[in-house]
Amino acid sequence: MAEAPFGLLAELTHRCPLRCGYCSNPVELIRREAELDTAAWRSVFDQARALGVLQVHLSGGEPLARRDLPDLAAHASGLGCYVNLVTSGLGLTPERLADLAVDHVQLSVQDADQADNDRIAGVKAFRHKLKAAQAVHEVGLPLTVNAVLHRLNVDHVGAIIALAAELGAQRLELANAQYYGWALRNRAALLPSRAQLAEADRVVAAARAHTDMEIVHVIADYHEAHPKPCMHGWGARQLTVAPDGTVLPCPAATVITGLGLENVRDRPLAAIWHDSPSFEAFRGTDWMREPCRSCVRREIDFGGCRCQAFQLTGDAANTDPVCSLSPHRPAVEAILDAATPEDLRMRKATL
Repeated sequence: MAEAPFGLLAELTHRCPLRCGYCSNPVELIRREAELDTAAWRSVFDQARALGVLQVHLSGGEPLARRDLPDLAAHASGLGCYVNLVTSGLGLTPERLADLAVDHVQLSVQDADQADNDRIAGVKAFRHKLKAAQAVHEVGLPLTVNAVLHRLNVDHVGAIIALAAELGAQRLELANAQYYGWALRNRAALLPSRAQLAEADRVVAAARAHTDMEIVHVIADYHEAHPKPCMHGWGARQLTVAPDGTVLPCPAATVITGLGLENVRDRPLAAIWHDSPSFEAFRGTDWMREPCRSCVRREIDFGGCRCQAFQLTGDAANTDPVCSLSPHRPAVEAILDAATPEDLRMRKATL
């Protein structure tokens, strides 16, 4: 039987005021009328806590779009969970934040200055983010700043680090774009060059040596010899509940057709976690084919990303093609060799 999950990513809504072209949410977003209501989300939190979840990440879309967010945050907190608000910052005022029973705020930024940030976000958002960071500071909550890196902003990583420090962040996540959902459509516009990534690595390493702020740097794995670890293993530590109640082993799992995803409206969360075919599909190592099955890294990177394997090879059980040992690695090299920068296509804001 699988061990208890540590964290729940609660995607309360897909509604969002931003239009980010790197968004990894599904291209077809879940509409407001299909979202779980307040009582259903409370039940999800009850079941998650009974299952062993300790951290609840309130995300989206933009969770502030939910009018019942104070009720949902209070319910999760009342269960003894550590509650993290993952937000764009738009609409986060000191008054709004004071009404939220959260332990931590994770604030996204798109770039280090107003013009570039707003161009990537697709709306005038930068000043709102500065005000949101100030609100977090005023109420005394810890702050994580998150920036998705890609070709359009990776050259500014030093300035992004400086901005996070200026905003008073204790932690900074620099996560290179993952190509799912809308981001996959924009892959040609977002893919950085090897030279850009090498310089960003140098800047991040230098910054770590001169700051007390924790800097997490998620690699751009298309350019690497080994894939990124997928959620510390499929169905091992984390689970996601989508706005409509679909339970996912990882946030992008809807891209894998035929996975047999289940919904909390139809089955208890514990039953889904422990014995759903979707969660059991790639747990452990028994499912692995060669070269993963005999690889010394099989319990380090877990064969890489199942969603990426499916998107690039049509079979989620294949070795992640970014791996240098994968027989499908030529598909990734072809993408890199053919990469010609394109204009970023923005998605529509949804509220």
